[in-house]
Amino acid sequence: MEAHLRVVGPMNGKFVFHKRPDGTIDKGKVVCLECKNGFAYHRSSSSLAYHLNAKHPAASAATASSEDVSNIASQSKAFRQTKLENTPRMSKSATDRLTNVIAKWIAMNCRPINIVEDEGLTEVLQIASNDPSYKPPCRTTVTTKISKMYDGKKKNKLEILAEDSPNCVAITGDHWTSAGNHSYFGKPGTLLINAPEQFLKVANDWGIENKISTIGTDSAANMLAAMRALPYEHIACNAHILQRTITVCLDSSGFVGVLAKCRKIVGHFKQSPASTTELNQQQVALGKKSDQLIQDVPTRWNSTLAMVSRLLCNREAVQATLDQQNHRLVLPTEAEWAKLQRLELLLEPCKYVTELLGGEAYVSCSVVLPAFRHLYRVMDITDDDPAYVVKFKNAFQKDLAARRANGNEIWFEVATALDPRFKDLKCLPREKRNR
Repeated sequence: MEAHLRVVGPMNGKFVFHKRPDGTIDKGKVVCLECKNGFAYHRSSSSLAYHLNAKHPAASAATASSEDVSNIASQSKAFRQTKLENTPRMSKSATDRLTNVIAKWIAMNCRPINIVEDEGLTEVLQIASNDPSYKPPCRTTVTTKISKMYDGKKKNKLEILAEDSPNCVAITGDHWTSAGNHSYFGKPGTLLINAPEQFLKVANDWGIENKISTIGTDSAANMLAAMRALPYEHIACNAHILQRTITVCLDSSGFVGVLAKCRKIVGHFKQSPASTTELNQQQVALGKKSDQLIQDVPTRWNSTLAMVSRLLCNREAVQATLDQQNHRLVLPTEAEWAKLQRLELLLEPCKYVTELLGGEAYVSCSVVLPAFRHLYRVMDITDDDPAYVVKFKNAFQKDLAARRANGNEIWFEVATALDPRFKDLKCLPREKRNR
Protein backbone atom coordinates (compact mmCIF):
# COMPACT_ATOMS: atom_id res chain seq x y z
CA MET A 1 0.00 0.00 0.00
CA GLU A 2 2.99 2.32 0.11
CA ALA A 3 2.37 3.18 -3.51
CA HIS A 4 -0.74 5.03 -2.44
CA LEU A 5 1.20 7.43 -0.28
CA ARG A 6 2.91 9.08 -3.18
CA VAL A 7 -0.12 11.11 -4.31
CA VAL A 8 -1.88 13.14 -1.62
CA GLY A 9 -5.67 13.11 -1.93
CA PRO A 10 -8.68 14.88 -0.38
CA MET A 11 -9.56 15.66 3.24
CA ASN A 12 -6.22 17.28 4.03
CA GLY A 13 -4.27 14.18 3.02
CA LYS A 14 -6.30 11.68 5.09
CA PHE A 15 -6.97 9.88 1.81
CA VAL A 16 -4.67 9.23 -1.16
CA PHE A 17 -5.48 8.51 -4.76
CA HIS A 18 -5.30 4.92 -5.94
CA LYS A 19 -2.34 3.95 -8.12
CA ARG A 20 -2.95 1.45 -10.88
CA PRO A 21 -0.52 -1.45 -11.54
CA ASP A 22 0.87 0.37 -14.61
CA GLY A 23 1.84 3.34 -12.45
CA THR A 24 -0.92 5.74 -13.53
CA ILE A 25 -3.13 7.54 -11.01
CA ASP A 26 -6.84 6.72 -10.75
CA LYS A 27 -8.52 9.86 -9.44
CA GLY A 28 -11.88 8.12 -9.35
CA LYS A 29 -10.80 6.07 -6.32
CA VAL A 30 -9.14 6.97 -2.99
CA VAL A 31 -7.72 4.96 -0.11
CA CYS A 32 -8.07 5.78 3.59
CA LEU A 33 -4.64 6.02 5.24
CA GLU A 34 -6.09 4.89 8.59
CA CYS A 35 -7.71 1.60 7.55
CA LYS A 36 -6.45 1.15 3.96
CA ASN A 37 -9.99 0.74 2.62
CA GLY A 38 -10.80 2.03 -0.86
CA PHE A 39 -13.65 4.39 -1.76
CA ALA A 40 -15.08 5.78 -4.97
CA TYR A 41 -14.41 9.49 -5.30
CA HIS A 42 -16.26 11.97 -7.53
CA ARG A 43 -15.00 15.30 -6.16
CA SER A 44 -17.46 15.20 -3.25
CA SER A 45 -15.96 14.74 0.21
CA SER A 46 -19.23 14.06 2.06
CA SER A 47 -18.88 10.27 2.14
CA LEU A 48 -15.20 10.52 3.08
CA ALA A 49 -16.00 12.85 5.98
CA TYR A 50 -18.72 10.45 7.15
CA HIS A 51 -16.19 7.56 7.09
CA LEU A 52 -13.68 9.49 9.21
CA ASN A 53 -16.35 10.52 11.73
CA ALA A 54 -17.67 6.97 12.08
CA LYS A 55 -14.43 4.93 11.98
CA HIS A 56 -11.65 7.30 12.90
CA PRO A 57 -12.92 10.05 15.24
CA ALA A 58 -9.42 11.15 16.18
CA ALA A 59 -8.43 11.71 12.57
CA SER A 60 -11.75 13.44 11.91
CA ALA A 61 -11.12 15.96 14.67
CA ALA A 62 -8.21 17.36 12.69
CA THR A 63 -10.21 17.53 9.48
CA ALA A 64 -13.23 19.64 8.55
CA SER A 65 -16.33 17.47 8.79
CA SER A 66 -19.08 17.40 6.20
CA GLU A 67 -21.20 19.43 8.62
CA ASP A 68 -18.44 22.03 8.83
CA VAL A 69 -18.25 22.16 5.05
CA SER A 70 -22.01 22.55 4.86
CA ASN A 71 -21.92 25.33 7.43
CA ILE A 72 -19.20 27.14 5.50
CA ALA A 73 -21.23 26.85 2.29
CA SER A 74 -24.31 28.16 4.06
CA GLN A 75 -22.38 31.07 5.48
CA SER A 76 -20.96 31.87 2.05
CA LYS A 77 -24.43 31.79 0.52
CA ALA A 78 -25.78 34.02 3.28
CA PHE A 79 -22.91 36.43 2.69
CA ARG A 80 -23.69 36.61 -1.02
CA GLN A 81 -27.37 37.10 -0.25
CA THR A 82 -26.55 39.89 2.20
CA LYS A 83 -24.28 41.52 -0.36
CA LEU A 84 -27.06 41.27 -2.98
CA GLU A 85 -29.57 42.80 -0.57
CA ASN A 86 -27.19 45.65 0.17
CA THR A 87 -26.72 46.43 -3.55
CA PRO A 88 -28.77 49.49 -4.62
CA ARG A 89 -31.81 48.51 -6.66
CA MET A 90 -33.61 50.45 -9.34
CA SER A 91 -36.62 52.43 -8.24
CA LYS A 92 -40.09 51.38 -9.37
CA SER A 93 -40.30 54.37 -11.72
CA ALA A 94 -36.94 53.44 -13.31
CA THR A 95 -38.08 49.83 -13.68
CA ASP A 96 -41.32 50.97 -15.33
CA ARG A 97 -39.43 53.19 -17.77
CA LEU A 98 -37.13 50.30 -18.67
CA THR A 99 -40.13 48.02 -19.20
CA ASN A 100 -41.71 50.59 -21.54
CA VAL A 101 -38.48 50.93 -23.51
CA ILE A 102 -38.19 47.15 -23.85
CA ALA A 103 -41.77 46.92 -25.14
CA LYS A 104 -41.13 49.76 -27.60
CA TRP A 105 -37.94 48.11 -28.84
CA ILE A 106 -39.72 44.79 -29.40
CA ALA A 107 -42.57 46.47 -31.28
CA MET A 108 -40.49 48.81 -33.45
CA ASN A 109 -37.86 46.24 -34.41
CA CYS A 110 -40.22 43.25 -34.80
CA ARG A 111 -38.47 41.21 -32.13
CA PRO A 112 -40.19 38.07 -30.79
CA ILE A 113 -41.93 38.77 -27.49
CA ASN A 114 -40.29 35.76 -25.82
CA ILE A 115 -36.93 37.50 -26.15
CA VAL A 116 -37.57 38.79 -22.61
CA GLU A 117 -36.91 35.21 -21.44
CA ASP A 118 -33.40 35.25 -22.90
CA GLU A 119 -30.83 34.79 -20.11
CA GLY A 120 -28.30 36.83 -22.06
CA LEU A 121 -30.69 39.81 -22.26
CA THR A 122 -31.31 39.55 -18.52
CA GLU A 123 -27.57 39.69 -17.81
CA VAL A 124 -27.09 42.67 -20.13
CA LEU A 125 -29.88 44.60 -18.43
CA GLN A 126 -28.59 43.75 -14.96
CA ILE A 127 -25.13 45.04 -15.79
CA ALA A 128 -26.46 48.13 -17.58
CA SER A 129 -28.79 49.00 -14.70
CA ASN A 130 -26.24 48.08 -12.01
CA ASP A 131 -29.01 46.06 -10.39
CA PRO A 132 -28.17 42.33 -10.22
CA SER A 133 -31.70 41.60 -8.99
CA TYR A 134 -33.45 43.06 -12.03
CA LYS A 135 -35.61 40.73 -14.10
CA PRO A 136 -37.15 41.69 -17.47
CA PRO A 137 -40.94 41.87 -17.72
CA CYS A 138 -42.84 38.75 -18.65
CA ARG A 139 -44.39 38.23 -22.08
CA THR A 140 -47.88 39.14 -20.87
CA THR A 141 -46.64 42.47 -19.53
CA VAL A 142 -44.86 43.29 -22.80
CA THR A 143 -47.97 42.41 -24.83
CA THR A 144 -50.09 44.67 -22.63
CA LYS A 145 -47.58 47.51 -22.91
CA ILE A 146 -47.49 47.25 -26.71
CA SER A 147 -51.29 47.29 -26.88
CA LYS A 148 -51.40 50.41 -24.71
CA MET A 149 -48.77 52.11 -26.86
CA TYR A 150 -50.77 51.27 -29.98
CA ASP A 151 -53.96 52.63 -28.44
CA GLY A 152 -52.16 55.84 -27.47
CA LYS A 153 -50.68 56.34 -30.93
CA LYS A 154 -54.01 55.55 -32.58
CA LYS A 155 -55.83 58.07 -30.37
CA ASN A 156 -53.31 60.74 -31.34
CA LYS A 157 -53.69 59.99 -35.06
CA LEU A 158 -57.49 59.93 -34.79
CA GLU A 159 -57.43 63.41 -33.29
CA ILE A 160 -55.37 64.64 -36.25
CA LEU A 161 -57.63 62.90 -38.77
CA ALA A 162 -60.74 64.31 -37.08
CA GLU A 163 -59.78 67.81 -38.14
CA ASP A 164 -61.73 69.39 -40.99
CA SER A 165 -59.37 68.40 -43.79
CA PRO A 166 -61.27 66.33 -46.39
CA ASN A 167 -59.56 64.43 -49.18
CA CYS A 168 -56.14 64.56 -47.56
CA VAL A 169 -55.47 60.92 -46.75
CA ALA A 170 -53.71 58.42 -48.99
CA ILE A 171 -53.52 54.82 -47.82
CA THR A 172 -51.61 51.81 -49.08
CA GLY A 173 -52.09 48.07 -48.92
CA ASP A 174 -50.09 44.98 -49.69
CA HIS A 175 -50.83 41.30 -50.03
CA TRP A 176 -48.47 38.40 -49.50
CA THR A 177 -48.49 34.66 -48.91
CA SER A 178 -46.77 33.03 -45.94
CA ALA A 179 -44.66 29.86 -45.99
CA GLY A 180 -47.77 28.03 -44.80
CA ASN A 181 -49.66 29.24 -47.89
CA HIS A 182 -51.84 31.65 -45.91
CA SER A 183 -52.76 34.90 -47.64
CA TYR A 184 -52.30 38.08 -45.63
CA PHE A 185 -53.22 41.70 -46.08
CA GLY A 186 -51.14 44.75 -45.15
CA LYS A 187 -53.19 45.40 -42.03
CA PRO A 188 -51.08 43.54 -39.42
CA GLY A 189 -52.48 40.16 -38.46
CA THR A 190 -55.58 40.31 -40.71
CA LEU A 191 -56.31 37.30 -42.89
CA LEU A 192 -57.14 38.43 -46.43
CA ILE A 193 -60.68 37.23 -47.05
CA ASN A 194 -62.03 40.11 -49.07
CA ALA A 195 -59.63 42.92 -49.98
CA PRO A 196 -62.28 45.61 -50.69
CA GLU A 197 -63.96 44.91 -47.35
CA GLN A 198 -60.62 45.13 -45.56
CA PHE A 199 -59.82 48.52 -47.11
CA LEU A 200 -63.27 49.79 -46.10
CA LYS A 201 -62.86 48.40 -42.59
CA VAL A 202 -59.57 50.26 -42.16
CA ALA A 203 -61.19 53.44 -43.44
CA ASN A 204 -64.14 53.06 -41.05
CA ASP A 205 -61.94 52.16 -38.07
CA TRP A 206 -59.98 55.36 -38.55
CA GLY A 207 -62.91 57.54 -39.55
CA ILE A 208 -61.39 58.51 -42.89
CA GLU A 209 -63.85 56.97 -45.34
CA ASN A 210 -64.72 60.44 -46.65
CA LYS A 211 -61.14 61.75 -46.63
CA ILE A 212 -59.29 59.22 -48.76
CA SER A 213 -57.83 60.65 -51.93
CA THR A 214 -56.03 57.58 -53.30
CA ILE A 215 -55.12 54.00 -52.42
CA GLY A 216 -51.70 52.72 -53.43
CA THR A 217 -51.05 49.02 -54.05
CA ASP A 218 -48.93 46.83 -56.27
CA SER A 219 -50.23 45.66 -59.65
CA ALA A 220 -51.13 42.12 -58.64
CA ALA A 221 -54.38 40.90 -60.22
CA ASN A 222 -56.18 40.50 -56.88
CA MET A 223 -55.30 44.04 -55.79
CA LEU A 224 -56.41 45.51 -59.13
CA ALA A 225 -59.71 43.64 -58.82
CA ALA A 226 -60.16 45.00 -55.30
CA MET A 227 -59.58 48.57 -56.48
CA ARG A 228 -62.27 48.24 -59.16
CA ALA A 229 -64.76 47.46 -56.40
CA LEU A 230 -63.88 50.53 -54.32
CA PRO A 231 -65.00 54.16 -54.75
CA TYR A 232 -61.44 55.49 -54.47
CA GLU A 233 -58.80 56.30 -57.05
CA HIS A 234 -56.00 53.77 -57.41
CA ILE A 235 -52.27 54.50 -57.66
CA ALA A 236 -50.14 51.54 -58.71
CA CYS A 237 -46.67 51.04 -57.22
CA ASN A 238 -44.33 52.16 -59.98
CA ALA A 239 -41.35 50.31 -58.53
CA HIS A 240 -43.38 47.09 -58.74
CA ILE A 241 -44.40 47.94 -62.32
CA LEU A 242 -40.75 48.44 -63.28
CA GLN A 243 -39.66 45.13 -61.75
CA ARG A 244 -42.45 43.25 -63.50
CA THR A 245 -41.33 44.76 -66.81
CA ILE A 246 -37.73 43.71 -66.20
CA THR A 247 -38.74 40.15 -65.30
CA VAL A 248 -40.98 39.73 -68.35
CA CYS A 249 -38.42 41.17 -70.75
CA LEU A 250 -35.58 39.01 -69.42
CA ASP A 251 -37.71 35.86 -69.81
CA SER A 252 -38.19 36.55 -73.53
CA SER A 253 -34.85 38.11 -74.41
CA GLY A 254 -31.55 37.01 -75.86
CA PHE A 255 -30.13 36.80 -72.35
CA VAL A 256 -32.09 33.69 -71.35
CA GLY A 257 -29.37 31.17 -72.21
CA VAL A 258 -26.48 32.90 -70.48
CA LEU A 259 -28.59 33.66 -67.40
CA ALA A 260 -29.44 29.96 -67.13
CA LYS A 261 -25.71 29.17 -67.12
CA CYS A 262 -25.14 31.80 -64.43
CA ARG A 263 -27.82 30.29 -62.20
CA LYS A 264 -26.29 26.83 -62.49
CA ILE A 265 -22.82 28.15 -61.64
CA VAL A 266 -24.13 29.97 -58.57
CA GLY A 267 -26.17 26.91 -57.57
CA HIS A 268 -23.03 24.74 -57.81
CA PHE A 269 -21.26 26.85 -55.20
CA LYS A 270 -24.35 27.37 -53.04
CA GLN A 271 -24.82 23.62 -52.70
CA SER A 272 -21.19 22.85 -51.83
CA PRO A 273 -19.48 24.48 -48.83
CA ALA A 274 -16.20 22.91 -49.98
CA SER A 275 -16.48 24.55 -53.39
CA THR A 276 -17.31 27.87 -51.76
CA THR A 277 -14.20 27.59 -49.59
CA GLU A 278 -12.07 26.93 -52.65
CA LEU A 279 -13.65 29.93 -54.38
CA ASN A 280 -12.88 32.16 -51.39
CA GLN A 281 -9.26 31.02 -51.51
CA GLN A 282 -9.04 31.92 -55.19
CA GLN A 283 -10.62 35.32 -54.49
CA VAL A 284 -8.01 36.07 -51.85
CA ALA A 285 -5.22 34.90 -54.14
CA LEU A 286 -6.47 37.31 -56.82
CA GLY A 287 -6.64 40.19 -54.37
CA LYS A 288 -10.45 40.29 -54.21
CA LYS A 289 -12.91 40.22 -51.32
CA SER A 290 -14.23 36.82 -50.24
CA ASP A 291 -17.76 37.57 -51.39
CA GLN A 292 -20.43 34.92 -51.78
CA LEU A 293 -22.07 34.48 -55.17
CA ILE A 294 -25.68 35.66 -55.38
CA GLN A 295 -28.59 33.62 -56.71
CA ASP A 296 -31.37 35.66 -58.31
CA VAL A 297 -34.97 35.21 -57.14
CA PRO A 298 -37.91 36.46 -59.26
CA THR A 299 -39.61 38.10 -56.27
CA ARG A 300 -36.49 39.88 -55.03
CA TRP A 301 -36.01 43.15 -56.88
CA ASN A 302 -32.75 43.70 -58.74
CA SER A 303 -31.48 40.24 -57.76
CA THR A 304 -30.66 39.32 -61.38
CA LEU A 305 -28.43 42.37 -61.65
CA ALA A 306 -26.80 41.47 -58.32
CA MET A 307 -26.10 37.92 -59.58
CA VAL A 308 -24.61 39.14 -62.86
CA SER A 309 -22.49 41.86 -61.25
CA ARG A 310 -21.05 39.48 -58.65
CA LEU A 311 -20.20 36.88 -61.28
CA LEU A 312 -18.54 39.43 -63.56
CA CYS A 313 -16.47 40.71 -60.63
CA ASN A 314 -15.37 37.17 -59.73
CA ARG A 315 -15.08 35.69 -63.21
CA GLU A 316 -11.40 34.78 -62.88
CA ALA A 317 -11.84 33.28 -59.41
CA VAL A 318 -14.83 31.20 -60.54
CA GLN A 319 -12.96 29.96 -63.60
CA ALA A 320 -9.85 29.07 -61.59
CA THR A 321 -11.89 27.20 -59.00
CA LEU A 322 -13.89 25.20 -61.52
CA ASP A 323 -10.71 24.30 -63.44
CA GLN A 324 -9.61 22.32 -60.35
CA GLN A 325 -12.91 20.44 -60.00
CA ASN A 326 -14.77 17.69 -61.79
CA HIS A 327 -18.09 19.18 -62.86
CA ARG A 328 -20.59 19.16 -65.70
CA LEU A 329 -21.18 22.89 -65.83
CA VAL A 330 -21.17 24.66 -69.18
CA LEU A 331 -19.42 27.99 -68.67
CA PRO A 332 -20.30 31.15 -70.60
CA THR A 333 -18.36 31.79 -73.77
CA GLU A 334 -16.46 35.01 -74.37
CA ALA A 335 -19.43 36.32 -76.35
CA GLU A 336 -21.78 35.45 -73.48
CA TRP A 337 -19.56 37.20 -70.93
CA ALA A 338 -19.81 40.25 -73.18
CA LYS A 339 -23.60 39.83 -73.15
CA LEU A 340 -23.57 39.88 -69.35
CA GLN A 341 -21.59 43.11 -69.37
CA ARG A 342 -24.17 44.72 -71.65
CA LEU A 343 -26.98 43.42 -69.46
CA GLU A 344 -25.34 44.94 -66.41
CA LEU A 345 -25.27 48.33 -68.15
CA LEU A 346 -28.95 47.99 -69.08
CA LEU A 347 -30.13 47.00 -65.61
CA GLU A 348 -28.05 49.42 -63.54
CA PRO A 349 -30.32 52.43 -64.31
CA CYS A 350 -33.34 50.25 -63.46
CA LYS A 351 -31.84 49.50 -60.07
CA TYR A 352 -31.21 53.20 -59.48
CA VAL A 353 -34.83 54.09 -60.30
CA THR A 354 -36.22 51.24 -58.19
CA GLU A 355 -34.24 52.37 -55.16
CA LEU A 356 -35.17 56.00 -55.80
CA LEU A 357 -38.89 55.22 -55.95
CA GLY A 358 -38.64 52.93 -52.92
CA GLY A 359 -37.10 55.53 -50.63
CA GLU A 360 -38.64 55.87 -47.17
CA ALA A 361 -37.11 59.15 -46.00
CA TYR A 362 -38.76 61.37 -48.62
CA VAL A 363 -41.89 61.66 -50.75
CA SER A 364 -41.21 59.91 -54.05
CA CYS A 365 -44.38 60.86 -55.94
CA SER A 366 -42.79 63.85 -57.68
CA VAL A 367 -39.77 61.88 -58.95
CA VAL A 368 -41.78 59.17 -60.73
CA LEU A 369 -42.14 60.93 -64.10
CA PRO A 370 -38.56 62.31 -64.25
CA ALA A 371 -37.22 58.87 -63.28
CA PHE A 372 -39.17 57.06 -65.99
CA ARG A 373 -38.20 59.71 -68.52
CA HIS A 374 -34.59 58.90 -67.67
CA LEU A 375 -35.25 55.19 -68.20
CA TYR A 376 -36.84 55.72 -71.59
CA ARG A 377 -33.75 57.64 -72.67
CA VAL A 378 -31.50 54.83 -71.46
CA MET A 379 -33.57 52.38 -73.45
CA ASP A 380 -33.34 54.39 -76.68
CA ILE A 381 -31.92 52.20 -79.44
CA THR A 382 -28.50 53.19 -80.82
CA ASP A 383 -26.59 52.16 -83.92
CA ASP A 384 -24.09 50.24 -81.78
CA ASP A 385 -26.71 47.97 -80.17
CA PRO A 386 -26.54 44.29 -81.22
CA ALA A 387 -29.76 42.55 -82.14
CA TYR A 388 -30.38 41.02 -78.70
CA VAL A 389 -30.06 44.45 -77.03
CA VAL A 390 -32.43 45.99 -79.58
CA LYS A 391 -34.92 43.22 -78.84
CA PHE A 392 -34.67 43.81 -75.09
CA LYS A 393 -35.02 47.60 -75.37
CA ASN A 394 -38.04 47.36 -77.67
CA ALA A 395 -39.73 44.86 -75.36
CA PHE A 396 -38.89 46.97 -72.31
CA GLN A 397 -40.37 50.19 -73.70
CA LYS A 398 -43.49 48.46 -75.00
CA ASP A 399 -44.18 46.51 -71.79
CA LEU A 400 -43.50 49.45 -69.47
CA ALA A 401 -45.74 51.77 -71.48
CA ALA A 402 -48.56 49.19 -71.43
CA ARG A 403 -48.32 48.76 -67.65
CA ARG A 404 -48.36 52.53 -67.11
CA ALA A 405 -51.17 53.21 -69.56
CA ASN A 406 -53.83 53.29 -66.82
CA GLY A 407 -51.54 54.62 -64.12
CA ASN A 408 -53.66 57.62 -63.08
CA GLU A 409 -50.68 59.83 -63.89
CA ILE A 410 -52.42 63.13 -63.27
CA TRP A 411 -51.37 62.76 -59.63
CA PHE A 412 -47.73 62.40 -60.64
CA GLU A 413 -47.98 65.35 -63.00
CA VAL A 414 -49.33 67.61 -60.26
CA ALA A 415 -46.73 66.39 -57.77
CA THR A 416 -43.95 67.01 -60.29
CA ALA A 417 -45.21 70.53 -61.03
CA LEU A 418 -45.23 71.32 -57.30
CA ASP A 419 -41.66 70.10 -56.81
CA PRO A 420 -39.24 73.04 -57.38
CA ARG A 421 -36.68 70.65 -58.85
CA PHE A 422 -38.97 69.58 -61.70
CA LYS A 423 -41.49 72.41 -62.07
CA ASP A 424 -40.34 73.08 -65.64
CA LEU A 425 -41.94 69.67 -66.46
CA LYS A 426 -39.31 68.69 -69.00
CA CYS A 427 -40.24 65.08 -68.31
CA LEU A 428 -43.61 65.67 -70.01
CA PRO A 429 -44.42 66.22 -73.69
CA ARG A 430 -44.81 69.93 -74.50
CA GLU A 431 -48.53 69.60 -75.19
CA LYS A 432 -49.11 68.45 -71.59
CA ARG A 433 -47.08 71.10 -69.78
CA ASN A 434 -49.56 74.03 -70.05
CA ARG A 435 -52.40 71.96 -68.66
